Amino acid sequence: MRPGPIARSAAAVGATAVAAAGLLTAQAFEARRRIGRRTTTAPYADGRYGSGSGTSIRLAILGDSGAAGLGARHPGETMGAILATALSEVSRRPVTLSNHAVIGAETKDLDPQIDRALWTRPHVAVIMVGANDVTHLVPRQASARQLRRAVRRLREAGTDVVMATCPDLGTVKPVPQPLRAVMRRASRRLAEAQRRATLAEGGRAVPLGAALGVEFDERPDVMFAEDRFHPSTEGYAAAAQALLPEVIASWRLGGEGEILPALPESVTD
Repeated sequence: MRPGPIARSAAAVGATAVAAAGLLTAQAFEARRRIGRRTTTAPYADGRYGSGSGTSIRLAILGDSGAAGLGARHPGETMGAILATALSEVSRRPVTLSNHAVIGAETKDLDPQIDRALWTRPHVAVIMVGANDVTHLVPRQASARQLRRAVRRLREAGTDVVMATCPDLGTVKPVPQPLRAVMRRASRRLAEAQRRATLAEGGRAVPLGAALGVEFDERPDVMFAEDRFHPSTEGYAAAAQALLPEVIASWRLGGEGEILPALPESVTD
C-alpha cells in the first residue's frame, strides 16, 4: 500500500527537521572552531574601591564569564570594578566588591555563588547570566524558574538585586547564519523571561540586549574582545553604564519620582 498524502507530508517535515538540526549542529561546531579555545582567565578585581565616610557599600557580582570579566584587559576594566568605582563616586562612600561569578556558569549554577556571596552580606547583587543557558539549550521556562529562586534567596537575605538580562547573541559574528538568527531569537526570549522573573521577586532588571545590541552589532571590533565572543573593555564599560542607574536606585540614592545623580564622567565618556 502506497503512503497517503498525510504520511508523505509528515515524512517530508521529518526529513526537513533532521536536515535543519544537522545544519545547526554543523554550524555550532564551526562557531566553536572560529572562537577557539579559551586561553585566558578573568582579571581578579575584588577589593575596596573609592573613598569617603560611612560604612562601605558591599557590591556582589554573580553569574557567568561576562559577570566575571573575561575579555577585560585589567581588573579595573571589568564590569564589577567599573560599577564599584562609579557607585563610590556617586555615593561618596567606599565600595567593597566581591565577584563570585564562574566562567561557563548557567542559571542553575547560581546557588553556590549565592552561598559564597551571602557571607559578605552584600547590599546590592548584580547578576549577569543566561548566555550559556541558550548555547546549552536549557528550556527557557526552566531557566526563568531557577533565576526566580535565586533572586528570591537574595531578596529574603536583605540584598537588592539588579539583573542584567541575557545579551543579544545574534551579535556574535563568528556564529554563522542561520544559527545566529536562532540564537538571537532564543536570547531575546530568555531575556524577557528573566525580566519577568526578576520583577516578580522584587528585583530590578536591565535588558542588556535591547540597550546594547545595536552597538555590539555595528561595532564588533570595538565592543568584543579578541575572542569575538566576550565583551571587550569598551563592551564592559557600556554594560556598566546601562546597569549603573539601577544599581544606584537599589542603594536608594535614587528611586521612583526622584532624579538620579549624574553618572561620573569616567563612565559616560
